[in-house]
Amino acid sequence: MQFYRTEPTAFSSWRMAILMGANTRTYKFALGHALLALAAEGRDSATLAEIAVPYSLAIAQHSQQYPQAPRAGSLGEADYLSIVAQEADDTLTAGAATERLMAATVRSMPGMVMSKFHNLRGTDGVPRPFYEMPDRSAGSLVRFTPDLRQVAQSPYMPVLQQELVTRWALVESAFDADIGSSLVRSGLLVSDDSELVLDLVRRAPVAQTRPAPIGFQYGRCFYCRTPLDGLLVDVHVDHVYPYSLMTTGAWRGPDLNGVWNLVVACAPCNPAKSNRTPTEAEGRRLIQRNEAILASPHPLKRTVSLLLNSWGHSSTSFYRWVDDLAHFRD
Repeated sequence: MQFYRTEPTAFSSWRMAILMGANTRTYKFALGHALLALAAEGRDSATLAEIAVPYSLAIAQHSQQYPQAPRAGSLGEADYLSIVAQEADDTLTAGAATERLMAATVRSMPGMVMSKFHNLRGTDGVPRPFYEMPDRSAGSLVRFTPDLRQVAQSPYMPVLQQELVTRWALVESAFDADIGSSLVRSGLLVSDDSELVLDLVRRAPVAQTRPAPIGFQYGRCFYCRTPLDGLLVDVHVDHVYPYSLMTTGAWRGPDLNGVWNLVVACAPCNPAKSNRTPTEAEGRRLIQRNEAILASPHPLKRTVSLLLNSWGHSSTSFYRWVDDLAHFRD
C-alpha cells in the first residue's frame, strides 16, 4: 500500500491493479483493456455482454502469439482458453468474437476476472475500485466509478494503455518461457541500445523499455516529476548511474544497463542530467522505484531480485555500495 500512499490518486490505484496483482492468467489485462476502451467513450456503465466484446477480441488476438496461461498442465476441453484457441481464427477473420466465444466469455468473465480485478494479496484490494457488478447475468449492468472515467478520459490515457500492453507482453513472455507462476527465473535483459526488454531465454524482444518501468514512476519524469502524457520520441530512457562509468574498463560494479538503473525521463531532463551521478534525493527515488517493483509480481521483479542476490547485498546496502563506487570514480 506504500505505492498508493506515496501518490493517493485514481491513477495509482489503477496501476496497483495492473502492476501489483497476481498473474496466473492474462485475463486482467483483457479486462483492463475493455474497461479503458468503454469508459473512454464517456460511458458510465456497460452490460457484461458489451464488456465481453473488446475483452474476447483482445484475448483472441494475444492467444495467436503467446500463451495466456502457464504451460504447465493441460487445458480441459471446456476451459475458457481452449475455447479461445478453437474460436480464434474465425474471430480474427470476422473482427469480432464468434457466438460460441462470446457465450463462453460472458459465462466465465464474472467469476474468472471481474470478481478478482481489484484484489491484491495481503490487502482489502485496491483503494479505489473501478466498477460495481450487482450480479452475473449477461444483461447485468456493470457500473463504472468516477475513478475509472477519470483514468480513461485523462490526457495520460496513452501512457496507461502502453503500460498495460507492455505488462501483458512481459507476462506472456514469462508463460512462453515455460516457468509457470514463478515468473522469469533468469530475469530479463535490456538491449545494448536500452530500447528493448529482451527475453533472456531466447534473447528475443518482448517490449519497448520505456513503458516497462513508467507505472512504477507514477507516469512521471524521474527527475522533474512532470507527468508524461505520451510515450513518443520526446520521452527518453536514462541511466540514473551514468553508463559512461562502465566505458573506462575500471568499473567493478553491476551492469549499469540493467532494468534496476533505467528510468524514464522527459526530453529536457535527459540531456540536462548528462553524465553526472545521481543526487542523494535521486538515489532515494531510485530505491523507492525498485522497491515498488520488488513488491509486485511483475516479471521485472525477478530481474531486480537476481541482481541483488548475485552481488550479495541487501537492497539498501546495494545502492549505498553502488553509490560509493560511482562517486569514487568521480
